Amino acid sequence: MSSLADALIGGAKPAEIERLDLPREYVAAYLRKEDADMFRDVADKDVRKSLRVGLVPMPELAPDEVVVAVMASSINYNTVWSAMFEPVSTFRFLRQFAQQGGWATRHDQDHQVVGSDGAGVIVRVGSGVRRWRVGDHVVVSPAYVDDQEPATHADGMLGAEQRAWGFETNFGGLAEYTVVRASQLVPKPAHLTWEEAACNTLCAGTAYRMLVGANGARMKQGDAVLIWGAAGGLGAYAVQFVKNGGGIPIGVVGSDAKADAVRKLGCDIVIKRSEVGLDDDASNDPGQAIAIGKRLGSIIRGHIGRDPDVVFEHVGQATFGASVFVVRRGGTVVTCGSSTGYQHVFDNRYLWMKLKRVIGSHVANLQEQLECARLIDSGHVVPTLSTVYPLAEVGEATRLVQTNGHLGKVAVLCMAPQEGMGVSAPERRARLGAASLTPLRGCSARVEATA
Repeated sequence: MSSLADALIGGAKPAEIERLDLPREYVAAYLRKEDADMFRDVADKDVRKSLRVGLVPMPELAPDEVVVAVMASSINYNTVWSAMFEPVSTFRFLRQFAQQGGWATRHDQDHQVVGSDGAGVIVRVGSGVRRWRVGDHVVVSPAYVDDQEPATHADGMLGAEQRAWGFETNFGGLAEYTVVRASQLVPKPAHLTWEEAACNTLCAGTAYRMLVGANGARMKQGDAVLIWGAAGGLGAYAVQFVKNGGGIPIGVVGSDAKADAVRKLGCDIVIKRSEVGLDDDASNDPGQAIAIGKRLGSIIRGHIGRDPDVVFEHVGQATFGASVFVVRRGGTVVTCGSSTGYQHVFDNRYLWMKLKRVIGSHVANLQEQLECARLIDSGHVVPTLSTVYPLAEVGEATRLVQTNGHLGKVAVLCMAPQEGMGVSAPERRARLGAASLTPLRGCSARVEATA
């Protein structure tokens, strides 16, 4: 490790951090442009074969950016897509970004550092940064926005140049250092460890916007919310937001182990995929999707006497048709992704004739991230961390998510040498109860791999 890394781990003060030189290279998880065709005509696109860990050059700092020493990060499904080079190689995104010229040209490299979560310490600030200082403990939002776009001032996610950091940009969070815009920063919850804090921003922020914020489904007290993949990174936060908001969380999971996990998070009703026939592929058959929706609706009505008001969608191709069918008349399907495929087939009669709505949602703007962080800071929402890997084993960590063998979030230690570091409010942590902050940590992470 460099002198700067040693100082940071030892709790160096801001003046010492500023005095020590940034390294010219740092260790990161990255992809190579030359490997972009490696999975062509390959059935199992094993991400362990494409993800590499090694030294990459430190990028130059733009005026509106900061350098963060990443203590911990986490795995999201966009890293799986990147490492599979699907649906397109993310090197295409870097090339398109670089066409803007100026500072954007730095991103078009023959390697891409991936990762869209991070918690760490600011070690450098650009000349145009006003609200942040060296030494601040932060978490990083994945929403990489252009604050000079008019649409961004209405909602940061509406700008045409909005990108997902570490997916559509370079210099991502699965690394010892990252370079991010100051507009991506949120104060780190002081009672959490680095690995606990690193698990929240992308998935918790995304779920918050989908369900709670003014730009999503705007869930009300008493609403019944069907949550696909309730034991996953997004779903486990959705369960908490629904429960905290006075709603009824209805979780769909793939195994008994996952069912036990979501009950720990407060899920009132848990349905296994096999109960509704989702072991079979219904992706291109609207009739089969309706049949699944009927079975699902029958189970839900058996519990609460009515159809769900909101469906929390991110699975996509395998479930979307059933989601549109099962949500109540006038209800809302809110979607942020399609982990099983982007081409959705559904019977549109059930959408237009029953006045249902489909809302597209993507990550969260900075205000939504701040509001979400306040809930985490107060202990009302807790990290969904289940397991932790070192950066050297990032391929295994990503493979776990790729095969759906995980619960909640999988963290990765980057610069932090061990778990349990980074807590600066031990009294609050003790008051909230350390064990209650990671309810999924005692659950089995390796469960049967069902989509």
